[in-house]
Amino acid sequence: MKIRQWNRSLKIRLAGEGIFNLFYWMYFPFMAIYFSDVLGNAVTGALMSIPPLVSIIGNIIGGNISDYIGRRIIMIIGSSIQTLMFALFALSVIYDNHWLSYGCFLGISLGGAIYSPASSAMVADLAEKSDRREIFATFITANNVGAVLGPVIGSFFFFNYLSGLLWVCTFIMVIYTTLILLYIKESVPTLKREEIGIKTIPKLISNQLYDYWFVLKDKIFFQYIIGGVLAVIAIMQLDLYFAYYITSYVPAQDLFNFNNWRLSLNGKEILGLILGINGLLFVFFVLPVTRWLKGWTDRNVFILSAILAGGGMFLVGFTTNIWILLLLTIIFTFGEIVRAPVIKNFIADYAPDNSRGTYMGAADLQFTIGRFLAPLTLFLSEWMNPLSIFSIILLAAFFSGFMYIRLYKHYTP
Repeated sequence: MKIRQWNRSLKIRLAGEGIFNLFYWMYFPFMAIYFSDVLGNAVTGALMSIPPLVSIIGNIIGGNISDYIGRRIIMIIGSSIQTLMFALFALSVIYDNHWLSYGCFLGISLGGAIYSPASSAMVADLAEKSDRREIFATFITANNVGAVLGPVIGSFFFFNYLSGLLWVCTFIMVIYTTLILLYIKESVPTLKREEIGIKTIPKLISNQLYDYWFVLKDKIFFQYIIGGVLAVIAIMQLDLYFAYYITSYVPAQDLFNFNNWRLSLNGKEILGLILGINGLLFVFFVLPVTRWLKGWTDRNVFILSAILAGGGMFLVGFTTNIWILLLLTIIFTFGEIVRAPVIKNFIADYAPDNSRGTYMGAADLQFTIGRFLAPLTLFLSEWMNPLSIFSIILLAAFFSGFMYIRLYKHYTP
């Protein structure tokens, strides 16, 4: 489905989220460095563990309430919070109030978390079932363009013009929030929207707790979360144990050695090359791969992802050759790529129309829990050799595939 055939709301959001995501990645990767310089490593280590918890709360609140009062209003609330926090952040930098800066950083995380499940639910509301994967893949592509270009550009502006960068982010969020207010229409099914008029705040909170209790009791959805957690543990190793292995065990070697022209890279430079290739593969192949696998069921895509991501990562433990490592990077990156659009497509198909926001918010638990558990590989590496660690990663990926196989024995789309 070509972008020009999309609903207008989706077009506006694709442009707005893509531009904002570019600027997001211009500051986000450097926040730990920023706070370490002003607050110290120990304090920063503790402080940086809090944003994921804030995101959980925001996802849960934003997802569920969007089923009752609408996707649009929750998106406006989320983007407005981010707008205000960016403005305060810019001021805090000017006046060197580092604790206010951290509070604003948390506020930006909260606003984004409130916005995210409502945004995903709106895509599911507006897209035809046959086009959902491709539309989700397009949004992922736009976001990954920012993830690749943002840190490169931001490495200059963040350390030289941080306040100006934050004011630009504020300005962008003002424009985007205004566009949502003026041009994006509500998409949530009517049923729960009509109920909200007679609800008190305590009743709404009670219903929210009940909704999430009901969702987490859903055996099929619970298997989906477990499968997702195991998959995230494997995929996150690119930035964790895989990075440690490359920098600790892979020796300096030639990438090219032809006649008198030679390019030699050490472990850190090899890691940088691999991470760059990973990002570029995402940018250029998420959409084509989604189209290639359009005829595949979500079940088979999840299983393929487990095989490619787990198998590719496991084989890294047998080599230190740069070219073999680059080949394996392509293999496990494609394992991540094929999975990306299907994650939300499953929720769009599975969740009841008027509970999509709640399910989208709860589905993000797989990323939070997975990111929390993934660093255990570094902890275990103190006592285990690399091949043992890569074997654990392989088992996590394969058990993920097994959970998806079990899931689809009880669920037929």
